[in-house]
Amino acid sequence: MMIYEGERLDTLQYQGLRIIQKEKGFRFGTDSVLLADFASPKPDDRVVDMGTGTGILPILMASRQEKAMFTALEIQEDMAELAARNAALNGLEDRIKVHACDFREAAKMLGYGRFSLAVCNPPYGKTGGTLVNVRDSERIARHEGECTVEDVAKTAAALLKVGGRLAVVYPAPRALEMMTALRECHMEPKRIRTVHSQADKEPKLVLMDAVKGGGSMLHWLPPLILNNDDGTPSDEWKRIYRVQEGQE
Repeated sequence: MMIYEGERLDTLQYQGLRIIQKEKGFRFGTDSVLLADFASPKPDDRVVDMGTGTGILPILMASRQEKAMFTALEIQEDMAELAARNAALNGLEDRIKVHACDFREAAKMLGYGRFSLAVCNPPYGKTGGTLVNVRDSERIARHEGECTVEDVAKTAAALLKVGGRLAVVYPAPRALEMMTALRECHMEPKRIRTVHSQADKEPKLVLMDAVKGGGSMLHWLPPLILNNDDGTPSDEWKRIYRVQEGQE
């Protein structure tokens, strides 16, 4: 597998999974790992990742669910090429198909209502609210000028069949923006889980899913605590990261 100048090869420390990342570009973080676990694809799911970056989400989900099929969308051509290499690196090229495209146009290209599960780790930086990153790849990944919550909701509604789910991770202080955008597109929020660094800290992230054409009942899941009071990883963190006894 070709690794180019300015790239590095990292291990995901599970089932021999590896990933190539740009040394100076956007690299995946805890939020992607949490979302892959929260989304929980089923064996017969057809999954679409809206803004795949390095391809980390479909790779992690494919390792958890060996029968689901994945379509990964990425607006940056160099990142789409990297995601395709990462799928091949892990022997998943038959299950993860990468398309270099703006996901907002994907339904026209791939078809409406074709998917049962969509996932998205959208940009967190609100336009005009944060300093914009100089590097294009990081700016697009972190700031919503290229993608708004309304874009996420509208596109998911187009790509999903009735009863299909969208799973997202988003900043907790902006959770209402996401829920409002989803409901306006007839995507009803169903499950929500707050993410806390420690039990006595306010949440910084929320994991949320919504069902196309679903009912209005919202289910609050137990909070996800990443660290114990002494700063060591929590049992739930270990489960999500699939850390075996003695590895941490």
